[in-house]
Amino acid sequence: MKTIYFDHAATTAVAREVKEAMDPYFCENYGNASSLYDLGYKSKEAINEVRIKVAKVLNAKPNEIYFTSCGSESDNLALKGVARANRQKGNHIITSKIEHPAVLNTCKQLEKEGFKVTYLNVNKNGFVDLEELKNSINSNTILVSIMFANNEIGTIQPIKQIANIVHKYNAIFHTDAVQAFGNVKIDVQEMGIDLLSMSAHKFYGPKGVGALYVRKNVNFVQLQNGGHQENDKRAGTENVAGIVGLGKAIELADKNMEENNKKLLELRQYFLEQIKNKMPYIRINGDLNNRLPGNINISFLYVNGKDIVKMLANYGICTSSGSACSSGLPQPSHVLLAMGLNEGIAKSSLRITLGKENTKEDIDYLVKVLEESIKKLMLQM
Repeated sequence: MKTIYFDHAATTAVAREVKEAMDPYFCENYGNASSLYDLGYKSKEAINEVRIKVAKVLNAKPNEIYFTSCGSESDNLALKGVARANRQKGNHIITSKIEHPAVLNTCKQLEKEGFKVTYLNVNKNGFVDLEELKNSINSNTILVSIMFANNEIGTIQPIKQIANIVHKYNAIFHTDAVQAFGNVKIDVQEMGIDLLSMSAHKFYGPKGVGALYVRKNVNFVQLQNGGHQENDKRAGTENVAGIVGLGKAIELADKNMEENNKKLLELRQYFLEQIKNKMPYIRINGDLNNRLPGNINISFLYVNGKDIVKMLANYGICTSSGSACSSGLPQPSHVLLAMGLNEGIAKSSLRITLGKENTKEDIDYLVKVLEESIKKLMLQM
């Protein structure tokens, strides 16, 4: 049975060009980047070249890029690193109720350490309440962390506006851009971003590698002790092959972004037109304008989203009912609940995230199977 993949927000396949770029660093150029001989120098040179690539795409400086193991580590390093380093300036942090667990659970840990955290509300489309942000921020606020684009509903926040508010109070602004990177053009200078998290496997790179941008002069401390890698901010032997893969994936994402986004928007619109004509009891969750191009979050009223996911899987179709890290949990999406949806509608949601390899034929098959599956599930009620 053919597999049709509609869960690109969870992860993506490694692009062929990315795999080819990584291959030499497994068995040929395998040197430790800290070693003082040619094999080590080759690895160090490869890492530095990628640092330059990442910085160029973000409009940052190479020494502002730190490589990590994933987006979650980048979020942890950003929040814990900044909070602990700036504690003498204040103990207040602001985030939103719809953040990824890597941010929400890190904030919970910081609360145990004595920090005070404000969790901002969002409106019915998932946008942060800017007035609440203005009313919540104060002279004791040291850090604000708001995700660039939501992993469940695709909502793209007004990042520049948020940054302007944050900087009026001389606080530091971090954004989790794990879902946005590769889908949205990001200029950290123009947008006023102080720290930014990314993860390679979300844009056709390998798993196990991410990066954190930290603006020069932002004070933060390391989480793990050991060697002097990453300018003394992240101890541990570098994942050279992974970093090379991240660099190639970034290069391809930046080069092909406009073309890919055009295709994803066309596919999304095609799906929505098909589904609206065939299924009356639906609710599109989130804003359709300021949204990631490949994201569709839809509630099929009266049925359970996880049951839909399982039924589609029987036909080789991969989707999800929320974020990948929370897919096994029984409770409804915290994102949809924060938007004001009741528990029943939140539990009936299906997340479809499109990728560059998807076609109209894939959409036709999805709609056909989805229509049949919903009818079966409703008959079982």
